[in-house]
Amino acid sequence: MSVQRLVRGLLAGVLVAAASGCVVVSSGGTEPRRPVPPGGLGRMNNASANAVPGDVVTGALRDVERFWSAAYPRVAGGAAFTPIKGGYHPYTRSDPAPACGGQAAAYQPNAFYCPAGDFVAWDAETLIPQLYSDFGPLLVGFVMAHEYGHAIQSRLGVTEQPTVVLEQQADCFAGAWTADVLAGRSTAFKSVTPAQLDNTVAGMLLLRDEPGTAAQNPQAHGNAFDRIRAMQDGVEKGVSLCADYRADNVPVTEVPFTTQEEAATGGDLPYAQAVDALSKDAQAYWARAYPQLTGQPWETLGVQAFESGSAPSCPAPDSSAGGAAFYCPDGDFIAFDDEQLGQQLYQRIGDNAVGMLLGDLFARAVQDRRGAQTQDRAGQLAVDCFAGAWTNDLLTRDPAAGIRLSPGDLDEAVAALLAFGRAGSQQEASAFDRIGAYRGGVLKGLPSCS
Repeated sequence: MSVQRLVRGLLAGVLVAAASGCVVVSSGGTEPRRPVPPGGLGRMNNASANAVPGDVVTGALRDVERFWSAAYPRVAGGAAFTPIKGGYHPYTRSDPAPACGGQAAAYQPNAFYCPAGDFVAWDAETLIPQLYSDFGPLLVGFVMAHEYGHAIQSRLGVTEQPTVVLEQQADCFAGAWTADVLAGRSTAFKSVTPAQLDNTVAGMLLLRDEPGTAAQNPQAHGNAFDRIRAMQDGVEKGVSLCADYRADNVPVTEVPFTTQEEAATGGDLPYAQAVDALSKDAQAYWARAYPQLTGQPWETLGVQAFESGSAPSCPAPDSSAGGAAFYCPDGDFIAFDDEQLGQQLYQRIGDNAVGMLLGDLFARAVQDRRGAQTQDRAGQLAVDCFAGAWTNDLLTRDPAAGIRLSPGDLDEAVAALLAFGRAGSQQEASAFDRIGAYRGGVLKGLPSCS
């Protein structure tokens, strides 16, 4: 894969979830920010080009009902499932959504569940066509499963939780439905591939809060790192875990900016400073962590940024990022294309996308030095977990002890993993799996990787 093709799909826009019980495209109340989807073109205002087949949404909702008819009794003490009674309502600018609780809704690119009317409504003009066009039908199904998750919360009587917990619980419920789809039981989605699942995860990046949103904000839905974690909880562990989500057991990493300067810069260091500071920090981390892992001292790892077409010689590179970065076992150094990879990651995602790149390369050196693989699936997931363990150190250290993560940095790492790790075959580690391995290192540290 060329570097140009690699970075073309980097996700530069933000679709911000900004209202309780819904998925909404907004950036503060006016026009939505327009994302750069995997194909590279935002067509947010061209609904005719994004027409969604009529049975995609209705088929997804029927399938979600099928799922809950079997799953609901398991989390409701044997009680039978009651489907939504208020119906399903697509809406447009000229044909608005029904009033909810007596309050007429102004048009928004949105999808929501209304508990007062017990109905689900969605924007059939902008939001759903955009998601379908850019990320595929499974993301549309996931959005509907998320909204139905709020109906399940209402039926279970578990709505007295912070909004950020309720939103992630709905993501978890939608993940449990996704697992049912992957198991082949869906009537609407057949033979879902790892690439389609990765597209759904990529779409979730756009359904996150803006960086700097506090988890305590009554409008908070969660950053991408937490929302994807919740989805993966549902996929991997099922509805019973989701039903137990509470404020005291859901790990929330969303934090506000701490200074005006941090908010103004988005928490990003200048590019050259970021490369230098992150390289030194990774070096210092592994000087501490590698002896714990292997009982051997860490030897300083060379770091080289090269110009396009002038990569340093290496007879058998351990490549990453489509070949634009690598660890060289013979020379014991790491290298990356400065302009076409490093700077592109920085400009289109942020400074911790560069951190994710360096974390990946340092982890490849760790694997090689300890005599382990990186190119098979298990080896790649170990690399991602080790990168997460360094992130864990950045998150948990004393703020005065060197650099630290800022709001949005975990989402930047996830975006970089999506750029590096889209599934190309059933044998490869998908971005879904790689994010899971990275998350394990982030939340549990180095012991979870060994």
